[in-house]
Amino acid sequence: MRFWATGITVVTAEFESVQHGMTVSSFTSVSLEPPQVLISLQQNTRTHYLISRSRAFGVNILGEDQREISNRFAGRIPDEENRFDQLEPFTINSRIPFIPGGLAYLECKVVTTLGSGTHTIFIGEVTGVRDVDGDHQPLIYFNREYYSLSTK
Repeated sequence: MRFWATGITVVTAEFESVQHGMTVSSFTSVSLEPPQVLISLQQNTRTHYLISRSRAFGVNILGEDQREISNRFAGRIPDEENRFDQLEPFTINSRIPFIPGGLAYLECKVVTTLGSGTHTIFIGEVTGVRDVDGDHQPLIYFNREYYSLSTK
């Protein structure tokens, strides 16, 4: 799958005052009416546990200048540590933390889950949105490296 170019997101969650997040490239739109998105998470992760309990998640769509954020939430900081340290997260409508500096943010409530192999597919209905003004470009991942889109 490393030859599939994809945008990068950080999926975040909060349950009983515990916040966590992880870098996720398995993200896509499912429906426009109602607005729904899909994420796929490995079942033995802390983020999976929090989403399973809270039935809600956030999607942070990363910009090209957020490689360090992608790496931080991809496990360079262990699950037990605070990956949000010094990031000043914000919220939209709930307690789900979002990371400043991204392209867009989606707050979602889980409407469907489907287990498959080692992963769970969560389909979330979008309940809150925030985007940023400006001419930002997405962070792209391909063949184990980060890329930026060229705007010519």
